[in-house]
Amino acid sequence: MWGDPWRFDSSREHFFFPFGSVLFFTLAFMASDSASANRDQDPAFVQAAFTSIASRYVLTNHVLSMGIDVSWRKKVAKIVAARNPEFILDVATGSGDLAAEVWKACPDARIVGADFCAPMLEHAKKRGLPELIVADGMDLPFDDGSVDVITIGYGLRNMENWAGAVREFSRVLKPGGTLVILDFSLPANPVLRAPYRFYLHHILPLIAGVLTGNRQAYQYLGESIERFPKGDDMTAMLLENGYTTASATPLATGISSVYVAEKGAAATGASPA
Repeated sequence: MWGDPWRFDSSREHFFFPFGSVLFFTLAFMASDSASANRDQDPAFVQAAFTSIASRYVLTNHVLSMGIDVSWRKKVAKIVAARNPEFILDVATGSGDLAAEVWKACPDARIVGADFCAPMLEHAKKRGLPELIVADGMDLPFDDGSVDVITIGYGLRNMENWAGAVREFSRVLKPGGTLVILDFSLPANPVLRAPYRFYLHHILPLIAGVLTGNRQAYQYLGESIERFPKGDDMTAMLLENGYTTASATPLATGISSVYVAEKGAAATGASPA
């Protein structure tokens, strides 16, 4: 089973860092991790957490991000549009924010939003997305080599097996296809990293609990982000699991990152598990 459904994305980013950006990451990523149990990768925990906050998810993200999430989604959409894809799959589509932004940038492409949390898809429907399906990101209902581009925003971190998930994405991508991942990371600058970690582990869960009424969904956020591969570790994982190139671009001092990976033209599918 997989892990997680949601969507989230200058001088403005740096200005809002400790408050807008950091608070956003809390709400944007509703599942989190316990150091002992990795609950953010427990499908039952993730599904229950997102079901409980589905009705307040979009508004909360936008308010706490002060609009920064919009610019990040636009970055991903621009990357996707440059590929001129015919078929785009947005995995862990959640409320459909990222899928809708990509659709605006690629109006002639077929775009499918997939998520294993049906209540989140009810909110995605309000965005007018043409195809939404309840599906497990670890076992996608698509043929080998059938998708031009896969996007996933803040969904990979809560999947049960990160390497297994990107191998599954590679399986359904066409040779030469592209995977674009938007997810949390940590500032590389130690001066910024220390205060960010304090907010992440101590302040944000409290604020998020007040705003959403579901503090439990955020209690494991900090450990989850700490443990999730980032930067070179993420690109290495991608290169070991079905991709021939991979790059990382930090956003807002590194609080979030965009990863772009290409499946080789001669590739035939996922690497063995």
